[in-house]
Amino acid sequence: MPIIKILPHAEYCPQGAEISAPAGTSICEALLENNIHIEHACDMSCACTTCHVIVREGMASLNALDENEEDLLDRAWGLEPNSRLSCQAFLAQKDLLVEIPKYTINHAKENH
Repeated sequence: MPIIKILPHAEYCPQGAEISAPAGTSICEALLENNIHIEHACDMSCACTTCHVIVREGMASLNALDENEEDLLDRAWGLEPNSRLSCQAFLAQKDLLVEIPKYTINHAKENH
Protein backbone atom coordinates (compact mmCIF):
# COMPACT_ATOMS: atom_id res chain seq x y z
CA MET A 1 0.00 0.00 0.00
CA PRO A 2 1.29 3.46 -0.83
CA ILE A 3 2.11 5.85 2.00
CA ILE A 4 0.96 9.45 2.01
CA LYS A 5 3.05 11.84 4.06
CA ILE A 6 1.14 15.01 4.89
CA LEU A 7 3.11 18.12 5.77
CA PRO A 8 2.03 19.93 8.94
CA HIS A 9 -1.11 22.05 8.60
CA ALA A 10 -2.20 24.23 11.53
CA GLU A 11 -5.84 23.11 11.41
CA TYR A 12 -5.98 19.61 9.91
CA CYS A 13 -2.80 17.93 11.17
CA PRO A 14 -0.53 20.24 13.16
CA GLN A 15 2.20 17.62 13.55
CA GLY A 16 1.94 16.33 9.99
CA ALA A 17 0.95 12.74 9.39
CA GLU A 18 1.88 9.55 7.61
CA ILE A 19 -0.96 7.32 6.46
CA SER A 20 -1.41 4.42 4.06
CA ALA A 21 -4.28 3.58 1.75
CA PRO A 22 -4.90 1.05 -1.00
CA ALA A 23 -4.17 1.90 -4.61
CA GLY A 24 -7.29 3.28 -6.29
CA THR A 25 -8.26 5.39 -3.27
CA SER A 26 -8.49 9.14 -3.74
CA ILE A 27 -6.20 11.29 -1.63
CA CYS A 28 -9.31 12.92 -0.12
CA GLU A 29 -10.81 9.57 0.90
CA ALA A 30 -7.50 8.47 2.41
CA LEU A 31 -7.20 11.65 4.46
CA LEU A 32 -10.79 11.50 5.71
CA GLU A 33 -10.52 7.80 6.60
CA ASN A 34 -7.49 8.67 8.74
CA ASN A 35 -9.17 11.52 10.65
CA ILE A 36 -7.59 14.33 8.65
CA HIS A 37 -10.75 16.32 8.01
CA ILE A 38 -9.84 18.15 4.82
CA GLU A 39 -12.62 20.28 3.40
CA HIS A 40 -14.70 18.73 0.63
CA ALA A 41 -17.70 21.01 0.23
CA CYS A 42 -19.04 19.26 -2.88
CA ASP A 43 -18.86 15.77 -1.31
CA MET A 44 -16.04 14.75 -3.66
CA SER A 45 -18.00 15.33 -6.88
CA CYS A 46 -15.40 17.58 -8.55
CA ALA A 47 -17.57 20.67 -8.27
CA CYS A 48 -15.45 22.92 -6.02
CA THR A 49 -11.81 23.42 -5.00
CA THR A 50 -11.98 23.03 -1.23
CA CYS A 51 -10.02 19.75 -1.24
CA HIS A 52 -7.10 21.26 -3.19
CA VAL A 53 -3.70 19.80 -2.28
CA ILE A 54 -0.18 20.29 -3.56
CA VAL A 55 1.62 17.06 -4.38
CA ARG A 56 5.27 17.69 -3.45
CA GLU A 57 6.47 14.17 -4.37
CA GLY A 58 4.90 11.36 -6.36
CA MET A 59 2.79 13.43 -8.76
CA ALA A 60 3.69 11.26 -11.76
CA SER A 61 2.17 8.18 -10.14
CA LEU A 62 -1.32 9.72 -9.90
CA ASN A 63 -3.99 9.44 -12.57
CA ALA A 64 -4.03 12.19 -15.19
CA LEU A 65 -6.07 15.36 -14.67
CA ASP A 66 -9.28 15.48 -16.64
CA GLU A 67 -10.59 18.68 -18.20
CA ASN A 68 -13.13 19.37 -15.43
CA GLU A 69 -10.50 19.13 -12.68
CA GLU A 70 -8.11 21.28 -14.66
CA ASP A 71 -10.76 23.99 -15.11
CA LEU A 72 -11.66 23.98 -11.41
CA LEU A 73 -8.04 24.15 -10.29
CA ASP A 74 -7.77 27.54 -11.97
CA ARG A 75 -9.94 28.86 -9.11
CA ALA A 76 -7.98 27.24 -6.25
CA TRP A 77 -6.14 29.40 -3.74
CA GLY A 78 -2.36 28.99 -3.96
CA LEU A 79 -2.41 27.08 -7.25
CA GLU A 80 0.91 25.50 -8.21
CA PRO A 81 1.94 23.32 -11.18
CA ASN A 82 1.68 20.23 -8.97
CA SER A 83 -1.77 21.08 -7.55
CA ARG A 84 -4.59 18.52 -7.60
CA LEU A 85 -8.10 18.22 -6.27
CA SER A 86 -7.64 15.49 -3.70
CA CYS A 87 -11.04 13.98 -4.56
CA GLN A 88 -9.89 13.41 -8.14
CA ALA A 89 -6.29 12.27 -7.52
CA PHE A 90 -6.19 8.49 -7.14
CA LEU A 91 -3.31 6.58 -5.58
CA ALA A 92 -1.22 4.12 -7.54
CA GLN A 93 1.68 2.18 -5.99
CA LYS A 94 4.08 5.09 -5.28
CA ASP A 95 4.33 7.03 -2.02
CA LEU A 96 3.29 10.69 -1.94
CA LEU A 97 4.27 13.82 -0.08
CA VAL A 98 1.26 16.16 0.13
CA GLU A 99 0.75 19.68 1.38
CA ILE A 100 -2.70 21.03 2.26
CA PRO A 101 -2.76 24.76 1.41
CA LYS A 102 -3.32 27.21 4.23
CA TYR A 103 -6.54 28.60 2.71
CA THR A 104 -9.46 27.57 0.51
CA ILE A 105 -12.09 29.64 -1.23
CA ASN A 106 -14.87 28.08 0.87
CA HIS A 107 -16.89 31.01 2.20
CA ALA A 108 -19.44 28.76 3.94
CA LYS A 109 -17.05 26.73 6.08
CA GLU A 110 -18.62 25.35 9.23
CA ASN A 111 -17.34 26.30 12.70
CA HIS A 112 -15.96 29.67 11.52
